Amino acid sequence: MEQILYEAKDGVAVITLNRPEVANAQTMALLDDLDAAWTRAAQDDDVRVIVLRANGRHFSSGHDLKDRWPGPGELTLEWIYNTEARRYLDYSLRWRNVPKPSIAAVQGKCIAAGLMLCWPCDLIVAADNAEFSDPVVHMGIGGVEYHGHTWELGPRKAKEILFTGRPLTAGEAEQVGMVNRVVPLDELDDAALELAGRIAKMPPFGLRQAKRAVNQSLDVQGFYAALQSVFDIHQTGHGNALSVDGYPILTRLDEMKKQLKQEG
Repeated sequence: MEQILYEAKDGVAVITLNRPEVANAQTMALLDDLDAAWTRAAQDDDVRVIVLRANGRHFSSGHDLKDRWPGPGELTLEWIYNTEARRYLDYSLRWRNVPKPSIAAVQGKCIAAGLMLCWPCDLIVAADNAEFSDPVVHMGIGGVEYHGHTWELGPRKAKEILFTGRPLTAGEAEQVGMVNRVVPLDELDDAALELAGRIAKMPPFGLRQAKRAVNQSLDVQGFYAALQSVFDIHQTGHGNALSVDGYPILTRLDEMKKQLKQEG
């Protein structure tokens, strides 16, 4: 079964995460295929808007760390740094800067690395059952690799979510401006496609310039530099975990995945 589905019609490319049986946990192959789908949409002159969605009950439960990671005794900080720099930080920044408007349609759980899929999108439409969380502080790390928390939530809300690990509801996310609109779950896809269709009717060059203006304004304020800096801070968590026998971060992540599976 393909982990990523792609369809383009009427100026809109729809990219779909397709691992519903594991709540769209992200393998490295999935991320590589996802990056290829973003590139395909970016290079297709007939595509004016990109929609990122997911099959199943949940948008994404985050990284699938059982996927090709070395065993606890074989991990090195260099391997972790290089792997995460390429597939986590660099991919997310590249998707953010694709010169076409993008919309994430989010339902159910969006956990940790799930944020690195929806935050690079220009707009987020959320189902009323959507929950956004980054519980990795429980594992001794200060947040996911694409650390957009402060920019997406504001500093105090970002600290609350990180310090407690509790999920942010769709309604709360809309209140702080992280989500553009909240719709009933059964209307999510239609709402995202309707918004994409409206945007697709706008002049492509104007859309590109508008996106560039907003993104560059954030970068001038320090967004890009901050993400690069915090990524290095993130790696100290891995370094600390590597100094502890058994690399407990992986064990803790496995426990959280099992809990999510039990909850459906």
